[in-house]
Amino acid sequence: MDSLHMKTLSTICFFAFILCLVPLSSQAAGLWLYEQATPDMGSASAGRVALANDASTASVNPAGKTRIGRSQLLAGFQMLYVDTKFDTDFAEFGGGDGGNAGGWVPAASFSYAHKVSPDLWLGISVGSFFGLGLDYGKSWAGRYYVQEAEFLTIGINPGIGYKVNDQWSIGAGVSAVNSTLTQKTAIRNLGPNQADGQLKLEDDDWGFGYNLGVLYEPNEKSRFGLTYRSEIDFEYKDTASLRGLQPPLSGIANIVGLVGSKVDMEMSLPQAVMFSIYHRLTERLALLGNIGWQEWSSFGESSLSLSSEETTDLNLDRNFDDTWHFALGFQYQIDEPWLLSVGIAYDESPVSDSNRTPDMPLDRQWRYATGIQYDLSEDITIGCAYELLDAGSAEIKQNRGPLAGAVEGDYSSNTIHFFNVNLIKRF
Repeated sequence: MDSLHMKTLSTICFFAFILCLVPLSSQAAGLWLYEQATPDMGSASAGRVALANDASTASVNPAGKTRIGRSQLLAGFQMLYVDTKFDTDFAEFGGGDGGNAGGWVPAASFSYAHKVSPDLWLGISVGSFFGLGLDYGKSWAGRYYVQEAEFLTIGINPGIGYKVNDQWSIGAGVSAVNSTLTQKTAIRNLGPNQADGQLKLEDDDWGFGYNLGVLYEPNEKSRFGLTYRSEIDFEYKDTASLRGLQPPLSGIANIVGLVGSKVDMEMSLPQAVMFSIYHRLTERLALLGNIGWQEWSSFGESSLSLSSEETTDLNLDRNFDDTWHFALGFQYQIDEPWLLSVGIAYDESPVSDSNRTPDMPLDRQWRYATGIQYDLSEDITIGCAYELLDAGSAEIKQNRGPLAGAVEGDYSSNTIHFFNVNLIKRF
């Protein structure tokens, strides 16, 4: 085989490995997280951009700061239990189910809203609204698609809110998001009875975006919120870590300079729009609702560059679809210090069954939630909430040829349990 053919073959092989990792992986559910250790988790986030009851509005709708009365601090802590279990129906190259790829994940959030004047407010929020991770282990059936993937984000969102008149408020903010990406996949050595190699990529990057919000209050009983969150772009650069390559792959990779090659990946968090309502049905009972849209089709498109002796570029498209979000909830004032919330939400799947892969098992999502808040005093409110996220069976039926093989199955368990506690301090 001449050098040109070896280079062509090795480049194809290397890109095939990368394709098993890009653009990202999620953990059982969608990457977009409404759950930010805030009180609105108790209503499955229904009405979140119209509620404007506490400092967390600095994150979800900057216009809402104008109606919370006093400067305010909100701190929340959250524990997630992810239960992700794959049932293998067929695996060309064998392997187990991978056990529970999830586990316990801690999270926290912080929001502060400051009253500059009756009409002008500043605020800031710190937390994560995107990303999770998974770990299937080294020997599961889909190891040539993904073994371990982690995508962690932390966002800082300062903003401003301005009360135009008694009915209208507007707001804007900027988002600075740090993301860390770690990806591991097994490499199938082509020789008989050879152990797997492994490809690892790891990097972090800052991305920047903005959000806009409007709050409309036609009367004391009703308010409507509308927000827009921009796309945020990331670029990950790393020297590909290749371990355990055996002949003939190792020889080809060394000859053409793939060992130590630079990998450059670009991806974008999707832009999103949400409309929410709050309407007090009685003195004690209020109705909450959401309609939202997310541009997952953009997230499914990414670019990949491989640089060794020369640079090769590749555009990837996972055939994702844009999605719609719907939520309905209620708040009930049990008595003066106690406020009860319940809610249900639905998000469409961004990917069809035919395009779903085990490195990103996204499916439709149902959320069921309840929460309660208690006013300790005029200055302090404490609360807690629970939510169950059901992410569906996420059927997998993929075949990537001799490198990754065919894998078929679905997820017998694909849920996330959220538990949060939160504290509001008014000044």
